[in-house]
Amino acid sequence: MSDTKLEKIQKSEEEWRDQLTPEQYYIARQKGTEPPFTGAFYRHSENGVYHCVACDAPLFTSETKFDSGCGWPSFYQPIAGALDEHEDLSHGMHRIEVTCARCGAHLGHVFPDGPKPTGDRYCINSVSLNFEKTK
Repeated sequence: MSDTKLEKIQKSEEEWRDQLTPEQYYIARQKGTEPPFTGAFYRHSENGVYHCVACDAPLFTSETKFDSGCGWPSFYQPIAGALDEHEDLSHGMHRIEVTCARCGAHLGHVFPDGPKPTGDRYCINSVSLNFEKTK
């Protein structure tokens, strides 16, 4: 998939609350984390594209998904331009948070312990994702 610049989406917190389920709002807007090994896409293996639950922007393809054993869906590469990265010093740790570049929804974190060709592991909450199967 090519690097597609999607128009930025900005909504009030009230609008996000109205659009998202309480669990989606907690994860995507309040930077929550779902329990490991529980998400709908943790062991998901169909071919297709994973989209942002808040704005439907395409984020990852199934070709880059792998089983990292961490308990969350893992990808070694996002779709070009789909994510923004931010330093995260919460919980006494130093991590890199990843958010949707279109709407700012919290997705998860990226770690430098993934497989080739990138060496990255994008550890993503299932709740932050929707999936569109390849036809």
